[in-house]
Amino acid sequence: MPAFEWVHVQLHQQKGMISLSPPTICNSALIFAPAIVPLITRLEEQFTKYEIQQISNLTSAYAVRLYEILIAWRSTGKTPLITMYDFRQKIGVLETEYKRMYDFKKYVLDIALKQVNEHTDIIVKVEQHKTGRSITGFSFSFKQKKSATHSVESKRDPNTLDLFSKITDKQRHLFANKLSELPEMSKYSQGTESYQQFAVRIAAMLQDAEKFKELLPLLRKLGFQ
Repeated sequence: MPAFEWVHVQLHQQKGMISLSPPTICNSALIFAPAIVPLITRLEEQFTKYEIQQISNLTSAYAVRLYEILIAWRSTGKTPLITMYDFRQKIGVLETEYKRMYDFKKYVLDIALKQVNEHTDIIVKVEQHKTGRSITGFSFSFKQKKSATHSVESKRDPNTLDLFSKITDKQRHLFANKLSELPEMSKYSQGTESYQQFAVRIAAMLQDAEKFKELLPLLRKLGFQ
């Protein structure tokens, strides 16, 4: 799993040129497709340098949003059922766009899946859910590509891994409840979920070494040692 480095994103006047400037590494630049550039400022708040690099070869904004949806569930490797209405909203499709399922699949879902599978660190499968003959939602399962898993294993901080291995289930749920109430956690919230639902999802996040490292400063703020 990737070592987390927070990244500052600077958009240059040259269209599509992005500078990544984490405090601990040398400046670097990535080129993004024009459709992706409007998303970068928001993604700066949620993505690590590693994850920003994963989306750098995506040309579809729908692919970026799908990757964003999926990595929120990286610790479990699968999403719950997402209703068609919610999925359209999350992936950025307007109510007036791609109303026919054939068009939605061809111009949104299939393209997003193809790009995520080809250009990021995960392999994704989608399952359709139906009521009668109508598709009413989707769920996704995914796994880390072996090459990506290998390349990031060596970057893990042994001190963080030690803390990660020592946290008990009781502590995980206790601190998840506390984290759910912190203003700093709002960027992880899915908006419509309750504090209790948010806490359950945070508890799942804390089972993932990379997410644990990301949240460790907040855990320490709450007294975790």
